[in-house]
Amino acid sequence: MGSSHVRDAMPSPEAPARLQIVTAASVLAEGVQLHVPVLITQIGSASVMRTLHAALQAVFPLNYPVSIVGELAAEDSQLSHTTLAQIGEKKGISYPVNVYLPAQVSAVMIAVQQLVEVVAKLRSPEGGCPWDLEQTPQSLTPYIIEEAYETIDAIQSGSPEAITEELGDLLLQVVLQAQIASEQDQFSLEEIAQGITKKLIRRHPHVFADGKANNVEEVRANWEEIKAAEKGESADKPQALSDKMKRYTRSLPPLMAGLKLSEKAAAAGLEWQDLNDVWTKFYEELAEFQESLLQGDTEHQLSELGDLFFTLVNVARWCQLDPTSALRSTNRKLIDRIATIEAQTTKPLAEHTFEELEALWQAAKQQLEPKATVPTPTPAKEEAEVLTEGLPTAFVAPEGGPSTSDPTNSELSSP
Repeated sequence: MGSSHVRDAMPSPEAPARLQIVTAASVLAEGVQLHVPVLITQIGSASVMRTLHAALQAVFPLNYPVSIVGELAAEDSQLSHTTLAQIGEKKGISYPVNVYLPAQVSAVMIAVQQLVEVVAKLRSPEGGCPWDLEQTPQSLTPYIIEEAYETIDAIQSGSPEAITEELGDLLLQVVLQAQIASEQDQFSLEEIAQGITKKLIRRHPHVFADGKANNVEEVRANWEEIKAAEKGESADKPQALSDKMKRYTRSLPPLMAGLKLSEKAAAAGLEWQDLNDVWTKFYEELAEFQESLLQGDTEHQLSELGDLFFTLVNVARWCQLDPTSALRSTNRKLIDRIATIEAQTTKPLAEHTFEELEALWQAAKQQLEPKATVPTPTPAKEEAEVLTEGLPTAFVAPEGGPSTSDPTNSELSSP
Protein backbone atom coordinates (compact mmCIF):
# COMPACT_ATOMS: atom_id res chain seq x y z
CA MET A 1 0.00 0.00 0.00
CA GLY A 2 1.60 3.26 -1.06
CA SER A 3 1.02 6.71 0.37
CA SER A 4 -1.77 7.25 -2.16
CA HIS A 5 -3.71 4.55 -0.32
CA VAL A 6 -3.90 6.79 2.74
CA ARG A 7 -4.99 9.76 0.67
CA ASP A 8 -7.70 7.72 -1.06
CA ALA A 9 -9.08 6.74 2.34
CA MET A 10 -9.63 10.38 3.25
CA PRO A 11 -10.39 12.60 0.23
CA SER A 12 -9.10 16.15 0.54
CA PRO A 13 -11.60 19.03 0.20
CA GLU A 14 -9.77 20.23 -2.91
CA ALA A 15 -10.23 16.98 -4.89
CA PRO A 16 -13.67 15.50 -5.67
CA ALA A 17 -14.01 12.00 -4.27
CA ARG A 18 -14.65 9.10 -6.62
CA LEU A 19 -17.60 6.85 -5.87
CA GLN A 20 -16.57 3.30 -5.05
CA ILE A 21 -19.13 0.62 -5.94
CA VAL A 22 -18.70 -2.88 -4.49
CA THR A 23 -20.97 -5.81 -3.77
CA ALA A 24 -21.71 -6.99 -0.24
CA ALA A 25 -20.38 -10.42 -1.14
CA SER A 26 -16.99 -9.03 -2.20
CA VAL A 27 -16.71 -6.93 0.96
CA LEU A 28 -17.44 -9.90 3.21
CA ALA A 29 -15.42 -12.47 1.26
CA GLU A 30 -12.38 -10.46 0.18
CA GLY A 31 -12.14 -7.71 2.79
CA VAL A 32 -12.15 -4.96 0.17
CA GLN A 33 -10.40 -1.76 1.27
CA LEU A 34 -13.25 0.74 1.45
CA HIS A 35 -13.06 4.49 1.01
CA VAL A 36 -15.90 6.97 0.93
CA PRO A 37 -18.12 7.67 -0.85
CA VAL A 38 -18.99 4.02 -1.27
CA LEU A 39 -22.10 2.20 -2.51
CA ILE A 40 -22.39 -1.40 -1.31
CA THR A 41 -24.82 -3.29 -3.50
CA GLN A 42 -26.70 -6.62 -3.52
CA ILE A 43 -27.51 -6.88 0.18
CA GLY A 44 -30.02 -9.68 -0.14
CA SER A 45 -31.15 -10.46 3.41
CA ALA A 46 -31.23 -9.28 7.02
CA SER A 47 -28.52 -11.83 7.83
CA VAL A 48 -26.16 -10.33 5.23
CA MET A 49 -26.99 -6.86 6.53
CA ARG A 50 -26.04 -7.85 10.10
CA THR A 51 -22.77 -9.40 8.94
CA LEU A 52 -21.98 -6.37 6.80
CA HIS A 53 -22.83 -4.10 9.73
CA ALA A 54 -20.26 -5.87 11.91
CA ALA A 55 -17.61 -5.58 9.18
CA LEU A 56 -18.25 -1.87 8.65
CA GLN A 57 -17.76 -1.12 12.35
CA ALA A 58 -14.08 -1.95 11.95
CA VAL A 59 -13.70 0.68 9.21
CA PHE A 60 -16.07 3.53 10.08
CA PRO A 61 -17.19 5.17 13.36
CA LEU A 62 -20.61 4.16 14.66
CA ASN A 63 -22.06 7.65 14.15
CA TYR A 64 -21.13 7.67 10.46
CA PRO A 65 -24.13 8.60 8.27
CA VAL A 66 -25.56 5.79 6.18
CA SER A 67 -28.32 5.68 3.58
CA ILE A 68 -30.27 2.52 2.81
CA VAL A 69 -31.30 2.58 -0.83
CA GLY A 70 -33.73 0.15 -2.46
CA GLU A 71 -33.43 -1.32 -5.93
CA LEU A 72 -31.90 1.41 -8.06
CA ALA A 73 -33.94 0.40 -11.11
CA ALA A 74 -37.27 0.63 -9.28
CA GLU A 75 -39.45 3.67 -9.90
CA ASP A 76 -40.28 4.13 -6.21
CA SER A 77 -36.97 3.06 -4.70
CA GLN A 78 -36.97 3.21 -0.90
CA LEU A 79 -34.54 5.61 0.73
CA SER A 80 -33.78 5.79 4.45
CA HIS A 81 -31.14 7.93 6.17
CA THR A 82 -29.65 6.58 9.37
CA THR A 83 -26.25 5.89 11.00
CA LEU A 84 -23.94 2.89 11.01
CA ALA A 85 -24.88 2.17 14.63
CA GLN A 86 -28.57 1.86 13.72
CA ILE A 87 -28.58 -0.13 10.48
CA GLY A 88 -28.22 -3.42 12.34
CA GLU A 89 -31.48 -2.69 14.17
CA LYS A 90 -33.38 -1.27 11.19
CA LYS A 91 -36.80 -2.88 10.74
CA GLY A 92 -39.12 -3.12 7.75
CA ILE A 93 -36.46 -3.27 5.05
CA SER A 94 -37.48 -4.85 1.76
CA TYR A 95 -34.47 -6.78 0.48
CA PRO A 96 -32.42 -6.64 -1.62
CA VAL A 97 -31.09 -3.16 -0.80
CA ASN A 98 -27.92 -1.11 -1.16
CA VAL A 99 -26.01 0.85 1.49
CA TYR A 100 -24.44 4.21 0.72
CA LEU A 101 -21.82 5.88 2.91
CA PRO A 102 -21.11 9.47 1.85
CA ALA A 103 -17.83 11.34 1.96
CA GLN A 104 -17.95 13.06 5.32
CA VAL A 105 -14.83 14.59 6.80
CA SER A 106 -15.04 15.46 10.50
CA ALA A 107 -12.88 18.05 12.24
CA VAL A 108 -10.83 15.24 13.80
CA MET A 109 -10.29 13.58 10.44
CA ILE A 110 -9.30 16.89 8.86
CA ALA A 111 -6.75 17.49 11.61
CA VAL A 112 -5.28 14.00 11.29
CA GLN A 113 -5.20 14.30 7.50
CA GLN A 114 -3.35 17.61 7.80
CA LEU A 115 -0.75 15.93 10.01
CA VAL A 116 -0.41 13.06 7.51
CA GLU A 117 0.11 15.52 4.64
CA VAL A 118 2.66 17.59 6.59
CA VAL A 119 4.68 14.45 7.41
CA ALA A 120 4.45 13.33 3.77
CA LYS A 121 5.78 16.74 2.70
CA LEU A 122 8.65 16.50 5.18
CA ARG A 123 9.53 13.11 3.69
CA SER A 124 9.18 14.26 0.08
CA PRO A 125 12.39 13.98 -2.00
CA GLU A 126 11.37 17.26 -3.62
CA GLY A 127 11.50 20.07 -1.09
CA GLY A 128 11.37 17.88 2.00
CA CYS A 129 13.44 18.13 5.19
CA PRO A 130 16.93 16.56 4.99
CA TRP A 131 16.69 15.31 8.58
CA ASP A 132 13.29 13.66 8.09
CA LEU A 133 14.43 12.10 4.82
CA GLU A 134 17.37 10.43 6.57
CA GLN A 135 15.22 8.76 9.21
CA THR A 136 14.47 5.06 9.26
CA PRO A 137 12.14 3.04 11.51
CA GLN A 138 15.20 2.02 13.52
CA SER A 139 16.62 5.54 13.90
CA LEU A 140 13.26 6.80 15.16
CA THR A 141 12.92 4.12 17.83
CA PRO A 142 14.63 6.14 20.62
CA TYR A 143 12.23 9.02 19.97
CA ILE A 144 9.23 6.73 20.47
CA ILE A 145 10.54 5.75 23.91
CA GLU A 146 11.46 9.35 24.76
CA GLU A 147 8.08 10.74 23.72
CA ALA A 148 6.25 7.99 25.62
CA TYR A 149 8.09 8.88 28.83
CA GLU A 150 7.52 12.60 28.28
CA THR A 151 3.82 11.86 27.83
CA ILE A 152 3.78 9.97 31.12
CA ASP A 153 5.52 12.89 32.81
CA ALA A 154 2.95 15.31 31.39
CA ILE A 155 0.05 13.14 32.57
CA GLN A 156 1.53 13.02 36.05
CA SER A 157 1.89 16.81 36.02
CA GLY A 158 -1.85 17.14 35.38
CA SER A 159 -1.35 19.99 32.90
CA PRO A 160 -3.82 19.70 29.96
CA GLU A 161 -1.54 21.86 27.80
CA ALA A 162 1.49 19.67 28.47
CA ILE A 163 -0.50 16.46 27.94
CA THR A 164 -1.88 17.76 24.64
CA GLU A 165 1.58 18.68 23.40
CA GLU A 166 3.23 15.42 24.40
CA LEU A 167 0.43 13.27 23.00
CA GLY A 168 0.90 15.19 19.75
CA ASP A 169 4.61 14.38 19.75
CA LEU A 170 3.78 10.72 20.38
CA LEU A 171 1.21 10.72 17.57
CA LEU A 172 3.85 12.18 15.25
CA GLN A 173 6.01 9.13 15.83
CA VAL A 174 3.15 6.85 14.79
CA VAL A 175 2.50 8.87 11.63
CA LEU A 176 6.21 8.96 10.77
CA GLN A 177 6.51 5.19 11.06
CA ALA A 178 3.38 4.76 8.92
CA GLN A 179 4.67 7.21 6.30
CA ILE A 180 8.01 5.43 5.94
CA ALA A 181 6.30 2.04 5.72
CA SER A 182 3.82 3.43 3.19
CA GLU A 183 6.67 4.67 1.00
CA GLN A 184 8.03 1.12 0.99
CA ASP A 185 4.59 -0.40 0.21
CA GLN A 186 4.51 -2.21 3.56
CA PHE A 187 1.49 -0.79 5.39
CA SER A 188 -0.33 2.49 5.93
CA LEU A 189 -1.78 4.57 8.76
CA GLU A 190 -5.22 3.42 7.63
CA GLU A 191 -4.22 -0.21 8.13
CA ILE A 192 -2.77 0.59 11.55
CA ALA A 193 -6.04 2.21 12.64
CA GLN A 194 -8.16 -0.53 11.11
CA GLY A 195 -6.05 -3.23 12.72
CA ILE A 196 -6.38 -1.90 16.26
CA THR A 197 -10.08 -1.17 15.74
CA LYS A 198 -10.74 -4.73 14.61
CA LYS A 199 -8.73 -6.07 17.54
CA LEU A 200 -10.71 -3.99 20.06
CA ILE A 201 -14.02 -5.14 18.58
CA ARG A 202 -12.85 -8.74 18.47
CA ARG A 203 -11.61 -8.73 22.06
CA HIS A 204 -14.70 -7.02 23.48
CA PRO A 205 -17.51 -9.42 22.50
CA HIS A 206 -19.44 -8.30 25.59
CA VAL A 207 -19.69 -4.83 23.99
CA PHE A 208 -19.86 -5.52 20.25
CA ALA A 209 -21.42 -9.00 20.17
CA ASP A 210 -23.31 -11.42 22.41
CA GLY A 211 -20.51 -12.12 24.87
CA LYS A 212 -20.93 -11.76 28.63
CA ALA A 213 -18.60 -10.05 31.10
CA ASN A 214 -20.01 -8.77 34.37
CA ASN A 215 -16.78 -7.67 36.03
CA VAL A 216 -13.15 -6.82 35.36
CA GLU A 217 -11.97 -10.38 36.07
CA GLU A 218 -14.30 -11.82 33.42
CA VAL A 219 -13.19 -9.16 30.92
CA ARG A 220 -9.55 -10.07 31.53
CA ALA A 221 -10.27 -13.80 31.23
CA ASN A 222 -12.14 -13.29 27.94
CA TRP A 223 -9.33 -11.08 26.63
CA GLU A 224 -6.66 -13.70 27.37
CA GLU A 225 -8.76 -16.50 25.87
CA ILE A 226 -9.39 -14.55 22.66
CA LYS A 227 -5.75 -13.48 22.51
CA ALA A 228 -4.61 -17.10 22.84
CA ALA A 229 -6.99 -18.16 20.07
CA GLU A 230 -5.63 -15.42 17.80
CA LYS A 231 -2.13 -16.78 18.29
CA GLY A 232 -3.23 -20.34 17.61
CA GLU A 233 -2.73 -21.37 21.22
CA SER A 234 -4.99 -23.56 23.30
CA ALA A 235 -6.69 -22.14 26.36
CA ASP A 236 -6.17 -25.55 28.02
CA LYS A 237 -2.42 -25.33 27.39
CA PRO A 238 -1.21 -21.98 28.74
CA GLN A 239 1.79 -20.24 27.22
CA ALA A 240 5.13 -21.17 28.75
CA LEU A 241 6.29 -18.73 31.42
CA SER A 242 9.63 -18.25 29.68
CA ASP A 243 7.87 -17.22 26.45
CA LYS A 244 5.87 -14.59 28.32
CA MET A 245 9.04 -13.34 29.96
CA LYS A 246 10.77 -12.95 26.60
CA ARG A 247 7.93 -10.69 25.50
CA TYR A 248 8.42 -8.44 28.54
CA THR A 249 12.14 -8.03 27.86
CA ARG A 250 11.37 -7.07 24.25
CA SER A 251 8.61 -4.59 24.99
CA LEU A 252 9.53 -2.91 28.30
CA PRO A 253 12.45 -0.79 29.51
CA PRO A 254 14.87 -2.88 31.61
CA LEU A 255 13.75 -1.61 35.03
CA MET A 256 10.05 -2.12 34.27
CA ALA A 257 10.80 -5.50 32.69
CA GLY A 258 12.76 -6.53 35.78
CA LEU A 259 9.79 -5.82 38.03
CA LYS A 260 7.40 -7.68 35.72
CA LEU A 261 9.74 -10.69 35.52
CA SER A 262 10.10 -10.67 39.29
CA GLU A 263 6.30 -10.67 39.72
CA LYS A 264 5.78 -13.50 37.23
CA ALA A 265 8.54 -15.65 38.72
CA ALA A 266 7.13 -15.14 42.23
CA ALA A 267 3.63 -16.05 41.05
CA ALA A 268 5.07 -19.30 39.65
CA GLY A 269 6.55 -20.18 43.06
CA LEU A 270 10.10 -18.88 42.61
CA GLU A 271 9.94 -16.74 45.72
CA TRP A 272 11.78 -16.10 48.99
CA GLN A 273 10.20 -16.98 52.31
CA ASP A 274 10.34 -13.47 53.76
CA LEU A 275 11.88 -10.05 53.28
CA ASN A 276 14.95 -10.93 55.37
CA ASP A 277 15.85 -13.55 52.76
CA VAL A 278 15.62 -10.91 50.06
CA TRP A 279 17.90 -8.57 52.00
CA THR A 280 20.38 -11.41 52.51
CA LYS A 281 20.41 -12.02 48.77
CA PHE A 282 20.90 -8.31 48.13
CA TYR A 283 23.99 -8.14 50.31
CA GLU A 284 25.35 -11.31 48.73
CA GLU A 285 25.01 -9.73 45.30
CA LEU A 286 26.57 -6.49 46.58
CA ALA A 287 29.61 -8.43 47.80
CA GLU A 288 29.90 -10.29 44.49
CA PHE A 289 29.70 -7.02 42.57
CA GLN A 290 32.37 -5.44 44.76
CA GLU A 291 34.59 -8.49 44.24
CA SER A 292 34.09 -8.31 40.46
CA LEU A 293 35.34 -4.72 40.45
CA LEU A 294 38.68 -5.98 41.69
CA GLN A 295 39.07 -8.44 38.82
CA GLY A 296 39.01 -6.07 35.84
CA ASP A 297 36.63 -8.23 33.75
CA THR A 298 34.03 -5.77 32.39
CA GLU A 299 31.63 -8.47 31.22
CA HIS A 300 31.65 -10.10 34.65
CA GLN A 301 31.22 -6.72 36.34
CA LEU A 302 28.17 -5.95 34.20
CA SER A 303 26.71 -9.36 35.02
CA GLU A 304 27.13 -8.83 38.76
CA LEU A 305 25.79 -5.28 38.56
CA GLY A 306 22.71 -6.61 36.77
CA ASP A 307 22.21 -9.21 39.53
CA LEU A 308 22.46 -6.45 42.12
CA PHE A 309 19.90 -4.28 40.32
CA PHE A 310 17.50 -7.19 39.94
CA THR A 311 17.73 -8.09 43.62
CA LEU A 312 17.00 -4.47 44.56
CA VAL A 313 13.96 -4.60 42.28
CA ASN A 314 12.81 -7.60 44.30
CA VAL A 315 13.27 -5.62 47.51
CA ALA A 316 11.03 -2.94 46.01
CA ARG A 317 8.42 -5.54 45.04
CA TRP A 318 8.39 -7.02 48.53
CA CYS A 319 7.90 -3.52 49.94
CA GLN A 320 5.13 -2.85 47.37
CA LEU A 321 7.10 0.02 45.83
CA ASP A 322 7.47 0.85 42.15
CA PRO A 323 11.21 1.09 41.37
CA THR A 324 10.59 3.06 38.18
CA SER A 325 8.58 5.70 40.04
CA ALA A 326 11.20 5.79 42.77
CA LEU A 327 14.05 6.40 40.32
CA ARG A 328 12.00 8.96 38.40
CA SER A 329 11.34 10.82 41.67
CA THR A 330 15.04 10.76 42.57
CA ASN A 331 15.97 12.10 39.13
CA ARG A 332 13.56 15.00 39.60
CA LYS A 333 14.91 15.59 43.10
CA LEU A 334 18.47 15.79 41.77
CA ILE A 335 17.45 18.30 39.09
CA ASP A 336 15.54 20.43 41.61
CA ARG A 337 18.52 20.56 43.96
CA ILE A 338 20.92 21.51 41.17
CA ALA A 339 18.48 24.18 39.98
CA THR A 340 18.31 25.58 43.52
CA ILE A 341 22.11 25.63 43.75
CA GLU A 342 22.41 27.40 40.39
CA ALA A 343 19.92 30.02 41.54
CA GLN A 344 22.10 30.78 44.57
CA THR A 345 25.39 31.26 42.75
CA THR A 346 26.63 33.55 40.00
CA LYS A 347 29.34 31.32 38.55
CA PRO A 348 29.29 27.88 36.90
CA LEU A 349 29.24 24.92 39.25
CA ALA A 350 32.54 23.64 37.84
CA GLU A 351 34.30 26.75 39.15
CA HIS A 352 33.36 26.02 42.77
CA THR A 353 35.50 24.08 45.18
CA PHE A 354 34.22 20.80 46.58
CA GLU A 355 33.64 22.43 49.97
CA GLU A 356 31.56 25.23 48.37
CA LEU A 357 29.48 22.72 46.42
CA GLU A 358 28.92 20.64 49.55
CA ALA A 359 27.65 23.67 51.45
CA LEU A 360 25.38 24.69 48.57
CA TRP A 361 24.11 21.12 48.28
CA GLN A 362 23.22 20.87 51.94
CA ALA A 363 21.50 24.27 51.85
CA ALA A 364 19.46 23.26 48.80
CA LYS A 365 18.55 19.95 50.40
CA GLN A 366 17.34 21.67 53.56
CA GLN A 367 15.40 24.24 51.52
CA LEU A 368 13.61 21.70 49.33
CA GLU A 369 12.86 18.86 51.71
CA PRO A 370 9.66 19.21 53.76
CA LYS A 371 9.98 19.26 57.50
CA ALA A 372 9.58 15.68 58.63
CA THR A 373 7.81 14.72 61.83
CA VAL A 374 10.39 13.75 64.42
CA PRO A 375 9.88 10.04 65.27
CA THR A 376 9.90 8.72 68.77
CA PRO A 377 13.53 8.06 69.74
CA THR A 378 14.55 4.41 69.57
CA PRO A 379 17.40 3.10 71.71
CA ALA A 380 20.46 2.79 69.51
CA LYS A 381 21.04 -0.85 70.31
CA GLU A 382 17.41 -1.81 69.62
CA GLU A 383 17.42 0.14 66.36
CA ALA A 384 20.59 -1.59 65.19
CA GLU A 385 19.08 -5.00 65.97
CA VAL A 386 15.94 -4.18 63.95
CA LEU A 387 17.88 -2.93 60.93
CA THR A 388 20.34 -5.80 60.82
CA GLU A 389 17.99 -8.66 61.72
CA GLY A 390 18.39 -11.51 59.25
CA LEU A 391 21.48 -10.04 57.57
CA PRO A 392 24.82 -11.84 57.36
CA THR A 393 27.16 -10.56 60.09
CA ALA A 394 29.71 -9.64 57.43
CA PHE A 395 27.39 -6.84 56.34
CA VAL A 396 26.50 -5.41 59.74
CA ALA A 397 28.18 -2.05 60.17
CA PRO A 398 30.56 -1.77 63.12
CA GLU A 399 29.38 0.10 66.18
CA GLY A 400 29.61 3.84 65.76
CA GLY A 401 28.97 3.70 62.00
CA PRO A 402 30.82 5.73 59.39
CA SER A 403 32.24 9.08 60.39
CA THR A 404 30.15 12.03 59.21
CA SER A 405 33.34 14.06 58.87
CA ASP A 406 34.83 11.64 56.36
CA PRO A 407 34.84 13.46 52.97
CA THR A 408 34.19 10.14 51.21
CA ASN A 409 30.89 9.89 53.09
CA SER A 410 29.55 13.16 51.68
CA GLU A 411 25.90 13.26 50.59
CA LEU A 412 26.89 15.19 47.49
CA SER A 413 26.63 12.09 45.33
CA SER A 414 23.49 10.73 47.06
CA PRO A 415 20.47 12.81 46.14
